[in-house]
Amino acid sequence: MRYREIEPNGFLNNFVKCFWYYETTDTEIQHTILPDGYFDLIAEFENETLTTVKLTGIWTKPKDIQIPNNTKFFAIRFKLIAIEYIFQKEIKSILDSIVNLPFSFWSIDKYKSNEFEKFVSEITSNLDTSIKHLKQIDSRKLKLFDSVYEQKTKTVAEISSTVFWSSRQINRYFQTQFGITLKEFLNIVRCNATYEEISNGNLNPNSDYFDQAHFIKEIRKYTGATPKVLNQNKNDRFLQLSKMD
Repeated sequence: MRYREIEPNGFLNNFVKCFWYYETTDTEIQHTILPDGYFDLIAEFENETLTTVKLTGIWTKPKDIQIPNNTKFFAIRFKLIAIEYIFQKEIKSILDSIVNLPFSFWSIDKYKSNEFEKFVSEITSNLDTSIKHLKQIDSRKLKLFDSVYEQKTKTVAEISSTVFWSSRQINRYFQTQFGITLKEFLNIVRCNATYEEISNGNLNPNSDYFDQAHFIKEIRKYTGATPKVLNQNKNDRFLQLSKMD
């Protein structure tokens, strides 16, 4: 398999984590996708032909997927704030699932399977333009997501105090838009932040977990596996850990 990421620059970084490319060869592959606190727009090509355009919801539990041989993915990994301002909708209705989109969505059907860089360049330009025409963006939301994704704040109370937004209002916003609470979002992002350490062989908890038992319990809750099993990553089962090798 081949995997690569391209991260955006400038203000778009508030909405997009990265563009990513994935390719299988002549072997079918099975992966388990782990919760990471993002959602994805994915275009799938099989044998050079576009076969699917889909939007994933937020994953709160591991998802097993089977990827056929000779498959390519062009994809965009979005931060949660993008659903409101770029897609202008909610995403709670597809929590832990996906929805298929028309091939013509964002003119994705015009790209050939060997034009990932063109896809990134043109989608980036289009998103930059659309963001400039957005209604005023709530600065509290920008600050909230920046704080969480960058691990600057670790609890609901800290975030509420930092962004001057009551925890009750924040949770109402999260439930309405995403179908999860802020606390669960924090837990998922915290779990995602451990994947690199686990991939590198560090199976001990950091200061974000009370002790080893709490660490193992939380990792198992969101990944379905212990840190030891994640580290072994047999047959590249866990894609998010494989790309860190």
